[in-house]
Amino acid sequence: MVSNEIDYSKTEKAFAWFRMLLIGGLLYFVSLVILVITSNPNLFPTVVMIGNFLVPVTYVAFFYERRHYSKLSPPTTAFAFFYGGILGVLAASVLEPIFVRSMDPGSVLLVGVIEESVKILGVLVIARRMQHNAEMDGLILGAAAGMGFAALESMGYTFTAFLESGGSLTATVFVTMLRGILSPVGHGTWTAILASVLFRESFQNRFRVNWKVIVAFLGVALLHALWDGLPPIIAAVFSAGFDVFLAQTLIGGIGFLVLWLRWRDARRLQLVQLAQTVPPVIDNQEPTGEEH
Repeated sequence: MVSNEIDYSKTEKAFAWFRMLLIGGLLYFVSLVILVITSNPNLFPTVVMIGNFLVPVTYVAFFYERRHYSKLSPPTTAFAFFYGGILGVLAASVLEPIFVRSMDPGSVLLVGVIEESVKILGVLVIARRMQHNAEMDGLILGAAAGMGFAALESMGYTFTAFLESGGSLTATVFVTMLRGILSPVGHGTWTAILASVLFRESFQNRFRVNWKVIVAFLGVALLHALWDGLPPIIAAVFSAGFDVFLAQTLIGGIGFLVLWLRWRDARRLQLVQLAQTVPPVIDNQEPTGEEH
C-alpha cells in the first residue's frame, strides 16, 4: 500500500522547537543583562514578555512538530493560543472572585474546575470553523490554548511579584523562571488532555459530552487542584520548600504521562484513518494469456 499523503512533520527541519528555546533563552539573557547595565525601564516589558512567553510558545512548537498527518495550520494553532489565553484569563478573573473565598480543599478544587472550564473556551472558538474529529488536532489546540493561559497568568504573577517586592528585579526574574520551568507540566498539559478526548469523542463533526469526556475533565480538574493543594499537605510531613517541589514534580509527572498516552493513541488513530482513506493498490500486470 502506497500513500500519497504528505507527512508534514518531515517536511520541516527537525528540532525547531529546541532552537527556538535556545535562541529565545539567549535573547532573554541578553535583554536582562542590558536592562541591568542600562537601568532603562523601557526595556523591562520586553524582558518580562520574553521570559513569560518563551517556554509556552516552545511547548506548543514541540507538539506541533509531532502532529504527523494532522493538517493544522500555524495560524489556527496561534489563534488557539490567543483565544485560550485571553478568554481563559478574563473568564477566570470574573468567576474566581465570585465563587472562591478561601483556599480550603473545596475552594482549591473549585479553582481547578473553573480554570479547566475556561481554558477550553479557546479550543471551542477555533473548532467552530474546522472539522474536529481528530484527536491529534484536539491535543495540539488544547496545548496551545492552555499555554496561552499559562503565559498571560505568568505575566500577572510576575507583575504582582514586582509590585510586592518594591520593584525588585531579582524577585521578578525568579518568578518568571520558576513559572517558565513548571509551565510545560501544568496548564498546557491539562488542557491538551481534555481537548484530545473531546475531539476523539466527536461524532460527525459534533462534540459529544459523554462519560469519557466527563472523566477527562474531572481528571484534569483534580490534577489542577492537587497542584495547588498538595504542597501544604506535604509540608506537614516534610520541611517547607521541599513540599512544592515534590508535589508539583509528582503531579506534573502524572499529567505528562497521561498526555503522552493520549498523543500515542492520537498517532495510532491517524494511521488507522489514513489506512481507511488510501485506496488499495491495483495490480496492473499484463495478462499472460493463460486462463484458469
